[in-house]
Amino acid sequence: MKAGDPGLSECGWARFRRGLTPTTQVLRRAASAILWPGFLVWILALSGIGCRTGSAVDAVRCEYRQTHMGMPFRIVLYAADQAAGDEAAAAAFGRIAELNRILSDYEADSELSRLSKTSGTGAVVPLSPDLARVLERAESISRLSDGAFDITVGPLVDVWKRARRQRMLPEVAKVEAARAATGWRQVVLGRDAAGRTTAHLKVPGMRLDLGGIAKGYALDEATRVLKARGIGCSLVSGGGDLFASGAPPGQRGWKVEIGELDVPQAPPGRVVWLKNRALVTSGDRFQRVELGGVRYSHLLDPRTGWALTHPSQVTLIGPEAMTTDALSKVLSVLGPDSGFERIRKLPVEAFLMHAPRGPVEVRQTPGWHRYERP
Repeated sequence: MKAGDPGLSECGWARFRRGLTPTTQVLRRAASAILWPGFLVWILALSGIGCRTGSAVDAVRCEYRQTHMGMPFRIVLYAADQAAGDEAAAAAFGRIAELNRILSDYEADSELSRLSKTSGTGAVVPLSPDLARVLERAESISRLSDGAFDITVGPLVDVWKRARRQRMLPEVAKVEAARAATGWRQVVLGRDAAGRTTAHLKVPGMRLDLGGIAKGYALDEATRVLKARGIGCSLVSGGGDLFASGAPPGQRGWKVEIGELDVPQAPPGRVVWLKNRALVTSGDRFQRVELGGVRYSHLLDPRTGWALTHPSQVTLIGPEAMTTDALSKVLSVLGPDSGFERIRKLPVEAFLMHAPRGPVEVRQTPGWHRYERP
């Protein structure tokens, strides 16, 4: 299948149209593949081996798909039986739906949207634990990157969405007006008398956009819910990013193929093996526009307000998806030189392909290679 096709491979997995619809089987030397946008996930299974090392019982593989946060989420898990898999997957999807009601910038009545509406009013708003957790992590990544990651980019995102739709560069004045309503330092977090985290949005017209971090948090939380229900072996994916928990039966990890950069004469992608790790890819393969011979990404540099203009694909592997998700945006904006230095002391590894001046350059952090060994 071609990279980017949102369907399933020819390996015999059913297509799912609505609701919580599983396909299951007791493992009998099966091999299957799923295509997520930008990379392949190969799942190999051997008979008679459960998710835990040394288990001698059969495991049942279950797969599910639902749409949340405006994108397809898929869960592949190994359970004692189908009923256990169905129950765990329903709970995980329920958690993702709950987070969407809190973190969405599209839903007018979400907690995030209600917070954005208080911008410039002087209001100090108590936050739910989930929103507080995400905003606190976003603040730390913004500080680490000196603003290369910034959840206040909502007004700029609106400007550039319109530009891509109309296939016309935005006016400089409109970009600057939108940028005046941004700035991560204008989101002031604190504590109230009850010990709850609070937020104060100082500038009128601010609109928070958690598109660069909320999906990762949803993957982490869905995986946590599965583990709480006894599912130690699962792969949860949303919009092309994933968290791989445990390892498929008989395997040392989940095998993931990272697609190549979509430019002429690009080098091939890479294959990695994941166990209890998140993998996040950031790039403009599916969301960009070419204007005047220049390729404008949907990814923005919050510091300037302008879209990135060189082809780039960044893949990060880390112990949890929320931070890994946000850091992938940092590397997209800063590039490998400054970006790799910012993440040097963090427990993440990165693989970057970009073409800033013509030929594709490939860079990776020193520890990346250990994920390429099965």
